[in-house]
Amino acid sequence: MQFSVLISVLIISLYGVSGEICQNPEVTASAYVTEDATILTNVAFTTQFTLKCSNGVKDITLYAECEGKALPAVKLSVDNKYQVSWTEDIKKARSGDYKVKLYDEESYAAIRKAHRNGENSDTVKPLAVVMLNNPGVYQGPWINSELLAVFLAALVSYTAFSAKSKLLA
Repeated sequence: MQFSVLISVLIISLYGVSGEICQNPEVTASAYVTEDATILTNVAFTTQFTLKCSNGVKDITLYAECEGKALPAVKLSVDNKYQVSWTEDIKKARSGDYKVKLYDEESYAAIRKAHRNGENSDTVKPLAVVMLNNPGVYQGPWINSELLAVFLAALVSYTAFSAKSKLLA
């Protein structure tokens, strides 16, 4: 009797564990990057995405990695919408594509184990990859308008005084 109860509990627990693995993940993403940095010191990167699994798994805990940084993926709603956000210094933020690799708990644990053992973590396959494009950050004009106004005023004044001195001579 106890043996059959033990076997049933074991089968139910294994069924629950195997149901948490997302098979054939499909990601639909949108992204936002701060583009005007005239008064800011950091660039904000944000990507929102929806994860759909072919086996219908929901409520997966996700982790993200981008440029060697480990980031949490925050769950936004019950229909598998997530968000990953981080900031970088303006001088360190590069333009171009950023790969945001998404991992479930099992693969993220394998990455942490690889880092802890000094191994290469690139061998761990991500659940999905989201591309985030940074078109570049506008840091203001090359020449400030005040400085340009001073140069133009000096040029007009020089031209006016030169013309006056030629007329009086």
